[in-house]
Amino acid sequence: MKLSFRIKHHFFGAFRELFVHHHGSLEFRAKIFALVIAACPSAKIENYILVKELAHKIYKKDADRANLLMLTTKEMVKKVKDKNGLDIDTLVENIQHELKIVPRYAQKIDVASLKPFLEIPYDEDVIAYQKSILEFLQNLKDETLKIYNKG
Repeated sequence: MKLSFRIKHHFFGAFRELFVHHHGSLEFRAKIFALVIAACPSAKIENYILVKELAHKIYKKDADRANLLMLTTKEMVKKVKDKNGLDIDTLVENIQHELKIVPRYAQKIDVASLKPFLEIPYDEDVIAYQKSILEFLQNLKDETLKIYNKG
């Protein structure tokens, strides 16, 4: 990653709401990725490579935004691992809360694209936990869209 992007990222990290267009959407996606990755006790570089690949598919023409999604995800996972005001339960609560406020974010939950994360850990317990998280996310998406589409 370019040095200029890293400097810009640190600056934007502090002022993301002001400088990043649709920052809420990007942070929501980062929370989804972080939830799945943080379920594994040791996040591997492969997780972030996968996030970056998925981010480039999401933001086809905006490499900076794709990189920002990957770095924001990495920040959130680090906060969970460092027990720095964020844990898995808090991520779940934040995701649920944001879906109540902005139900259309449910469309951003793509469980199929999250399944490759299950191939990274070798621990069967971690894989089972991640599968449970994916089931939860799918149910949350379905319920939210059902309510959102009624209104």
